[in-house]
Amino acid sequence: MLMNLALTAAALLLLVTVLLCWPRRMKAGQQLDRKTLFAEKLALLSDARDLGELSDSDFAVAAAELKNQFLAPLPDAQLLQGHSARSGLLALLLLTVLTAVLYASTGQYRALDDWQQAQENLPAFGERALLGKGEPLNDAELAQFALGLRTKLATSGDDAVAWFVLGRIWFSQGQIPESIEAFEKALSLTPERVNLLVSYAQALMVEGSEESVKKAAKSLGTVLSKDAGNVDALSMLALIAQQRGDVKEARAAWEVLLMQLPKDDPRYVQVQQQLAQLASQQQVPQPTAPVQTGPVLNVTLTIPQAVADANVGATLFVFARATQGMPLPVAVQKLQLKAGTLQIQLDNSHSMQPDWNLSAVDSVTVGARISRSGSATPDPTDLQLKSAPLTLTAAAQQVELSF
Repeated sequence: MLMNLALTAAALLLLVTVLLCWPRRMKAGQQLDRKTLFAEKLALLSDARDLGELSDSDFAVAAAELKNQFLAPLPDAQLLQGHSARSGLLALLLLTVLTAVLYASTGQYRALDDWQQAQENLPAFGERALLGKGEPLNDAELAQFALGLRTKLATSGDDAVAWFVLGRIWFSQGQIPESIEAFEKALSLTPERVNLLVSYAQALMVEGSEESVKKAAKSLGTVLSKDAGNVDALSMLALIAQQRGDVKEARAAWEVLLMQLPKDDPRYVQVQQQLAQLASQQQVPQPTAPVQTGPVLNVTLTIPQAVADANVGATLFVFARATQGMPLPVAVQKLQLKAGTLQIQLDNSHSMQPDWNLSAVDSVTVGARISRSGSATPDPTDLQLKSAPLTLTAAAQQVELSF
């Protein structure tokens, strides 16, 4: 962008220089021609005097007349001067127009307008987002709120609350690496704030790498050391243990969580489902499976052998994402990639946070992604596909996908 602006400015400067200097160069050329002509005529007069064709007095009169003619202004000098002035005005007008076109085409005025609105609305956005006053912020207002917070941090220095709120905004927009960075900056200022530690762990779990999951578990351990009954920390710690295959630790965490929840809490049934699922892994399968509540998606995913061979050791993510709202999946399964036709079920027990699951949304898209790194954060090189939008119903629904 800066290079384009520099090249454009150089071109405009060259154009203005040519328009302003061209008339003067033309006039200077004409002045040079007149001097040559004067010298030639004066030489002719001198020759005529020397040959006796002119007397000295006649020569003096003729030379004086010739000199007067030379000193007289050119007939079109004023025209040239006027042309030069008009060229200057034309160049200035052209420069102004091109500058305006360039300014409009780059969208800088819109960015400036957004920035000014973000500064003006920052206090009101804060009240609506943090205190719950008025309507929730829409996507455009969230973007302005984030812009206002970044400006505040740049001008006023680090602020733990600002970094925390900015991290939550980025997390809701699916900008997971940026949200993790924001939470870490907030933690450097307030390292023991419980809700900050929970949000940080949540973002790390979504990122999904082994190192991030370890950091999330450590963060959740700090939360439980300060608040042993923290529902969010218990649920995420149980999910981490379950993903690692530590059934004993996962069961203990789910049981503690179950005791913290009232029976009319929607999460109570979800925790029961998780415990039933763990029990089924430790016992001989029973004829009847645990009763599922909420929407159920039965995904048939076909993975050709060639795709599996080209991605040996990769991780497969199968997920459902709301068509509106947060980009965070409402249900996800993380599996080892293998060739063949896979049957995968997504339901409320596969949510990443208790209040954001299939029952919380009306429609979803179902997708699959092959990650060589194993990270939950998508990479441009990952193979992925998704279904058309699907309206959820109470009955189990079939979805077919194929790489």
